[in-house]
Amino acid sequence: MTSNISSIHTIFEKQSENKYQIGCTTWEERVKKLKALERAIMHTYKQRIIEAMKDDFNKIEEETILSELFPISQEIKTAIRELSHWTSKHRVPTPLTLFGSKSYYTYQSKGVCLIISPWNFPFNLTFCPLVSAIAAGNTVIIKPSEITTYSASLIETIVKSIFDEKEIAVFNGGPEVAQELLKQPFNHIFFTGSPAIGKIVMKAAAEHLTSVTLELGGKSPTIIDSTADLDLAAQKVVWGKLVNAGQICIAPDYVLIQEERQDKFIDACKKQMIALNHDQSDQTSIVNAKHFSRIKGYLDDALEKGGKIETLGSIKNDVNNLAPTIISQILPNEMDVMTNEIFGPLLPIIPFATIKDAVQFVQQRETPLSLYIFSKDKGNIDYILNHTRSGGTVVNQVMLHFYNGDLPFGGEGNSGQGRSHGFAGFKEFSVSRSVVKQKFGGVPALLVPPYPKWKKKMIALALKYL
Repeated sequence: MTSNISSIHTIFEKQSENKYQIGCTTWEERVKKLKALERAIMHTYKQRIIEAMKDDFNKIEEETILSELFPISQEIKTAIRELSHWTSKHRVPTPLTLFGSKSYYTYQSKGVCLIISPWNFPFNLTFCPLVSAIAAGNTVIIKPSEITTYSASLIETIVKSIFDEKEIAVFNGGPEVAQELLKQPFNHIFFTGSPAIGKIVMKAAAEHLTSVTLELGGKSPTIIDSTADLDLAAQKVVWGKLVNAGQICIAPDYVLIQEERQDKFIDACKKQMIALNHDQSDQTSIVNAKHFSRIKGYLDDALEKGGKIETLGSIKNDVNNLAPTIISQILPNEMDVMTNEIFGPLLPIIPFATIKDAVQFVQQRETPLSLYIFSKDKGNIDYILNHTRSGGTVVNQVMLHFYNGDLPFGGEGNSGQGRSHGFAGFKEFSVSRSVVKQKFGGVPALLVPPYPKWKKKMIALALKYL
């Protein structure tokens, strides 16, 4: 395992030479690897993962377990349980025109894959796609984020304790390492991060016609109508903003609320912020000074342009600690807090008159990674679902779709492309291979010239009925 840029090409070549051997492994052999990874993460290195997250984020143990370890554990368990089925032959009907043959498809590994993981959930968003890559039978190079240094170093240690570098390797370092990796002709790239960097990854992949999965982000809206339970909605939305201090791509980015209910909702949020954030010493920190300054800049910009701060706790610059903050009197097209993904504990509130107005607001913006609806009105819920697009949607809750490993997870357009988790993740690192086996007979008669009248009639009948 190495961080030396000069060795990137060497390791890539080793994995290229090894990819067919790894691709031919049985599902039982892959399950053994997944079990070894599970033991390392959930037992051998569990406490060190908790300590690394404390060092990088001031994150408490319980949140690390729930947001980092639990998703990895579920991903591994699902793959172990289903892998024999995923890797089996999937038979399909064979048309009469191919009489004498049988048809099926299987999933084969893509080959050498690159996983570029982000800083906000360094273990979760590194090892969950790695589980899918292992399940599909690939070799893998991992590039963790250099922002979370303690976590990145531990990821390298964990991988090195289990795998040979010709199968799975980790390269730590800054943008120069990522740039050198992107020069290699990978068979697949799985990137999690911002849309801006996603475009760079996609452009580099195009040079080699490499397939990509882009898990990006954007601004995930929450729509609250006149029938919603405001206390429950406030509890869930505030919780969504507190998880990882809002540094999560599926956090509720802003709230659209029926205008006559705005004041009551803000009051309900204030109560929840007191209840859920009573001890700021337990609050996850903004990851570093640069991101703290960015988020604080959004807040200052909103104030300068007439925004109203409805709640604001203490700001502790020494630990990059920013309390969850509601902002009203928003100018959607002018304020930085609405033209950028917030990725922090700020919550803009925007009133609307009718459900159609709220839907139109969402339609006029980039397709979000997630959309949240709070309503008891089936008509409103169906209208929003039918007239908006999003990677995932949750009704009367936020973010829980990520925790269902049987649901495909991903975005569209600016919020990403491709899907992860469970079978969807396995397919993302695989290629479906179609196979037709002829059991008897020669070339089907209708396909062979010449074409006398009887063949022409048969072709016409086949076109009409088969």
